[in-house]
Amino acid sequence: MQKLTWQDSLDIGIELAEKFPDTDPQYVRFTDLHRWVTELDNFEDDPQSSNERILEAIQMAWIDEAD
Repeated sequence: MQKLTWQDSLDIGIELAEKFPDTDPQYVRFTDLHRWVTELDNFEDDPQSSNERILEAIQMAWIDEAD
């Protein structure tokens, strides 16, 4: 299983779409998104290294994957 970092927004978006199939990513708060990303089994990065731009990229990848 590939280890994920904050830079892997597309892969994280796919993982979140699979883990939360009934969640509309458009309405997910960044605080929840941050927590869910850091709780992914294969996520291995500093939780403090994210920022709004990174979370937006993950959210957009998740939205694209959910469509």
